[in-house]
Amino acid sequence: MSEEKLTYKDAGVDTHEGQRAVSLMKEHVKGTFNDSVLTGLGSFGSLVALDVKDMSEPVLVSGTDGVGTKLKIAFLMDKHDTVGIDCVAMCVNDVLCQGAKPLFFLDYIATGNVKAEKIADIVKGIAEGCKQGRSALVGGETAEMPDFYSEGEYDMAGFSVGIVDKSRIITGAKVAVGQKVVGIPSSGIHSNGYSLVRKVFFDKMNMSVNDYVEELGETLGEALLRPTRIYADACEAVLPNFDVKGIVHITGGGFYENIPRILPEGTAVSINVGTWDVPPIFPYMKKCGNIDREEMFSTYNMGVGMMMVVDAEDADAVVEALKGAGENASVIGEIVPDEGQNVIINYPED
Repeated sequence: MSEEKLTYKDAGVDTHEGQRAVSLMKEHVKGTFNDSVLTGLGSFGSLVALDVKDMSEPVLVSGTDGVGTKLKIAFLMDKHDTVGIDCVAMCVNDVLCQGAKPLFFLDYIATGNVKAEKIADIVKGIAEGCKQGRSALVGGETAEMPDFYSEGEYDMAGFSVGIVDKSRIITGAKVAVGQKVVGIPSSGIHSNGYSLVRKVFFDKMNMSVNDYVEELGETLGEALLRPTRIYADACEAVLPNFDVKGIVHITGGGFYENIPRILPEGTAVSINVGTWDVPPIFPYMKKCGNIDREEMFSTYNMGVGMMMVVDAEDADAVVEALKGAGENASVIGEIVPDEGQNVIINYPED
């Protein structure tokens, strides 16, 4: 009696589909390469040459992150070519906060079954994010894990590396009372707090991603899936010309958890609400979920994706430099003495 011969495909892993996915993503990946990239797709390790001739003590800066449950919005909309931008943004923006110049990026995608076109769409977004983040996409991994992920679902994460001269590292140690806080706009929710997003809109309000919302001027899905802003161009417009004391990427934990990460002992930040434009998704979500304003500021960026702390005499010039880079930046607060509260939010009606 002859036994049935099993293959890897019988176990749920289609290596040929994986190879087809690599073929489809090649042009997107190559579009991020620069002269420093020494290897193409297919090598076991990625080689990147470092140009450090203008640095006395070069320091590598790295960051890793994922997209979180925002991916569920992509699943619902069956739109997968933007979440890669989110993945890059979450990593590159953190690296920028140390004053680093982004160099390269690697990605990891895990799914139950590889669908070549879908994977290529995801990588297309990652490549676009790398272009915005001034990074070469030098490597990645697509893991096919049958029975581990539900049909049509996947997860992704990324890893970013940048470089900075040791004397130019930004840590927040030079933040001092009297300095100003410059806010750079976000595109909306970015990539944090989507568990609460889904609870408000899908569980409480019983809405669909296809619902058109008058207050938003678009469908709910379009507002929720909008990619995270990447601030590489903004930093490039400011860091070579100004002594920036601290940079904050407003991610999970909102204002209350992220700003204190750069505040020296004895200092606090006073933020003036009304000095920047708040995207309509935030007041709409606050209304739908009956969410306290403090909860909103402790969970979301509220329209400010990145903050820079600069000397008071530099603040207006930094704003102008950012506007020259296409950012509608504004002075949104200042550093004050710490009187028991790291972050002070001043509302117009207070």
